[in-house]
Amino acid sequence: MDMGIYEIAGLITVIVILIGIKLMSSPETAALGNRLGAISMLAAIVFVMWHNRILDGALLFAAMGIGALIGIVLAFRVAMIQMPQMVALLNGLGGGASMLVALVVIFEKHAEMDLYNRVAGQLALVVGAVTLSGSIIAAGKLQHVLPQKPVVIRGQSFISPLVLTALLALCVAGSVSGPRAAATAAITVTLLALAYGVLLTLPIGGADMPIAISLLNSYSGVAASICGFAISDVLLVAIGAIVGSAGLILTQIMCRAMNRTLGDILTGRTTVRGITPAPGSAACATPAPDPAQRGDSVLDPVAILDEARSVIIIPGYGMAVAQAQPQVKALYDLLVSRGKDVRFAIHPVAGRMPGHMNVLLAEVDVPYEKLVEMDVINPEFASTDAVLIVGACDVVNPAANSAEGTPIYGMPILEADSARHVIVCNMDTRPGYSGVDNPLYTRSNTCLLMGDAVNTLQKMLDNLAAMHT
Repeated sequence: MDMGIYEIAGLITVIVILIGIKLMSSPETAALGNRLGAISMLAAIVFVMWHNRILDGALLFAAMGIGALIGIVLAFRVAMIQMPQMVALLNGLGGGASMLVALVVIFEKHAEMDLYNRVAGQLALVVGAVTLSGSIIAAGKLQHVLPQKPVVIRGQSFISPLVLTALLALCVAGSVSGPRAAATAAITVTLLALAYGVLLTLPIGGADMPIAISLLNSYSGVAASICGFAISDVLLVAIGAIVGSAGLILTQIMCRAMNRTLGDILTGRTTVRGITPAPGSAACATPAPDPAQRGDSVLDPVAILDEARSVIIIPGYGMAVAQAQPQVKALYDLLVSRGKDVRFAIHPVAGRMPGHMNVLLAEVDVPYEKLVEMDVINPEFASTDAVLIVGACDVVNPAANSAEGTPIYGMPILEADSARHVIVCNMDTRPGYSGVDNPLYTRSNTCLLMGDAVNTLQKMLDNLAAMHT
């Protein structure tokens, strides 16, 4: 393919991808945007193969076919609750692909490359390998194969800078040396970068996984873009830059939503064990008494929902674990059928990846316009009759406003505690991933329903449906 035609085709592909991303900002057009993105990526693959005159490569088509088959099987078999793990794994595969391309270029084309391309190849190798190993660790944490609490290796504050320094020195050495020395340096760089990806991700706690996933997504795009510079492919540079910038923007948004710095998250300083409750907070290590044992009929959850005119439902990761979204939707339908105003409050970092709650609720056809962002809905809690919390802890923890010195302090939360009544459907009253006890559980306006959310919600739904019949 002529270079001018290739660049024009690449520009059109990039524009269509950007249009697809724009369409994904609305649920009504998200499916079309996703299809445009997929078609554009397929077109980009064809353009690259055509430009490099490898359309007759049978082995390439066989590999692409196997990859496509694996992707299709995963897409159909992976449950929504496992989607964060899949996203993390796909980020890693993107980084791994860039790492492999960089290795091939360094081993086969080093003598033909100028210094600029050599440096780009070494950097693509580093970022790609870090993305691969870091994403595997993130997926392992999400899958509960690895501890979700921060894991800090003894002496890591010394080891990590040492590894980075070694990587920088080896990249420089590999860029200015001959082919044999460059190959040796590349292998060493790959191993060290893989190790650094592990060191980077292990200290990140489960509560910060949404930020980790968006950051690794950015890394995969950056690796691809740098790889494009190494092989002088403008299309790869552009598409990788789009992914990288989108991931960085999302990472910044998530950090702002948690009122945390990226540095604190990467070093595991945002999640702790055994925090001493702040004055006036609850020691929530043991289950609270059943509402019926309190002797307060006002705290009967069925009566609360039956009498309420306005209800806000707050979903959390516990809802995802219990897969209780069908019961949540059924409860929503019943309340709406009785003329109640029902909305969902969505915290930006609820769940284990950006938009996790939106995806789960969309799966059961909750109207998108009923999903309200934190900044918009927070002023509405004070005038709301009832708030139903399903599997959320840190994102509704009032200690964020008062427990100075704790990781959660200063984090914007959903102000559920200001509502007239609060119903909590959680497995237990233990602290969330931040390690900070939640004083909401002992407020006089709170009703606790401990246990599996599916059973708890179904029982409440049955009792509510039996009323007025």
